[in-house]
Amino acid sequence: MSDLRPVEPVVRICGVIAKQAAWRQEAIDWLVQRWGPVCETSQPLAFEAGGFYTPTMGDGLVKQVVAFEGFADPAGLAPWKTSTNRWESELAERIDADVPRPINLDVGYITQAKWVLATVKDRDHRMYLRDGIFAEVTLNYVGRRWIHHRWTYPSYRTDPIADFAMRCRDRLRDHILANGLTRTVTA
Repeated sequence: MSDLRPVEPVVRICGVIAKQAAWRQEAIDWLVQRWGPVCETSQPLAFEAGGFYTPTMGDGLVKQVVAFEGFADPAGLAPWKTSTNRWESELAERIDADVPRPINLDVGYITQAKWVLATVKDRDHRMYLRDGIFAEVTLNYVGRRWIHHRWTYPSYRTDPIADFAMRCRDRLRDHILANGLTRTVTA
């Protein structure tokens, strides 16, 4: 029988998608009030999803990803997603928008080896967690760089996202090494 090993902490991240910069900022402020200060931010990037979100969110969507200070237990992913789903609805009531869904919150986490996103949509590459929430590995860290998969959304295949992920990974790695939190087996 294998011995259980401690799980390394993760960097909690959230992609904030909206067509208006002010809406994105309001959502980021909302997240900060609930999850604490932001430690890393990506540049705003065009978000393309084959028109899937256009009927509810409009055209010209932009995504900005933020990471939160501190480190989290990855077991929190499903509750984070159920919370962000609820917060999207609450934000939609607060924002004076011309679309029914002004904000999309794309929550996940970064480890030393992967970027994981939560979703309510089941596909062949996603694993069920609980409460209607699935997880997918969107990017992997291989050969000192971030690589994508056939299912990775175009906005996650960009150099700015890889740079953001690297900054998060470096922050996490420094924390893990400084605190002896590696998943090593002890005799």
